[in-house]
Amino acid sequence: MTTLRYLIWKEFLQIRRNSFMPKIIFVFPIVIMCVMPWVMNQEVKHIVVETVDNDRSPSSERLIRQIEASRYFVFAGQRPSWQAALSDIEQSRADIVVVIPPHFGRDRSSGRPSPLLIAANAVNGTKGSIGSAYLSQMVVPAHEETFSLKTLYNQTQSYKVFIIPALMGILMMMLCGFLPALNIVGEKEKGTIDQINVTPVQKWAFILAKLIPYWIIGLLVLSVCLLLAWAVYGITCQGPLVLVYVLAVVLALFFSSLGLTISNYSETMQQAMLVMWFFVVCLMLLSGLFTPTRSMPDWAYATTYVNPMSYFIDGVRTVFVRGGGLADIARQLAALLGLSTAMAVWAVVSYRKNH
Repeated sequence: MTTLRYLIWKEFLQIRRNSFMPKIIFVFPIVIMCVMPWVMNQEVKHIVVETVDNDRSPSSERLIRQIEASRYFVFAGQRPSWQAALSDIEQSRADIVVVIPPHFGRDRSSGRPSPLLIAANAVNGTKGSIGSAYLSQMVVPAHEETFSLKTLYNQTQSYKVFIIPALMGILMMMLCGFLPALNIVGEKEKGTIDQINVTPVQKWAFILAKLIPYWIIGLLVLSVCLLLAWAVYGITCQGPLVLVYVLAVVLALFFSSLGLTISNYSETMQQAMLVMWFFVVCLMLLSGLFTPTRSMPDWAYATTYVNPMSYFIDGVRTVFVRGGGLADIARQLAALLGLSTAMAVWAVVSYRKNH
């Protein structure tokens, strides 16, 4: 244990003496938490809408004023005909055109169906589909509504509440995955790791000394993220905060072990960075971090069963947003712990200490 303590102290000294490392450790989470929730917002706004009013009734005027007053739309005025409006869509001057049919007001007041044409520019599929959905909800008359909506969690439907727990996972992935891998490969390139290999330092002590400092840094960064979420956005964890830390520790174990495994097979820092980046991007994009996993094809959805980020994001959102307890995340925690243990064993077995 004395040897391990000195090795850990050596790692902290190396981090402190590196002029770049302390800056990235403290600046990176601040930038991620203070900038990304604003720019990663998937709410669709500033949808340019034009109308073609073939009815000219009070009902059609009221509908147009309702569209104009919406915060999601930018009303670009009325066009005299469908051809003129279609030309604006083709020239990307409009995103959506609403065509109001003749006798719209009369049919609406008498209870008869009065279909509207909503034509959307689907070059940007997300903007077109979501904008059309917004308009469809707006034009449905009150007496035709057959359902009511009650939001149980995240009642303001703020995307920041949804994305902030995921950003914490990204930070743990980057700090506890990339940094240990680059640290070890960097020592390989400098030749300093050979000096450790010829000493009687045990393999487990060397590995733990390389990983523990970054686990500590990861937990400190997580604490900073939670503080920034409360101070900047007024968002707090709805469930037991200790469960967020438990999930983060197990995730850190996986990615630090993954980084160590990659460093064991890499000879240069460039090689380690490219391989690590490949795995990180794949795990991140297939985890449900940005989009629901059930929206993926079946073959892609099957990868979530061995994706630790998927279990972490599901678990941390359950605790952070829904206020779930240990029983609610037992499956995610068990799967994450199993994957992390397997990766840790691989990291230890693949490391070769040459005497």
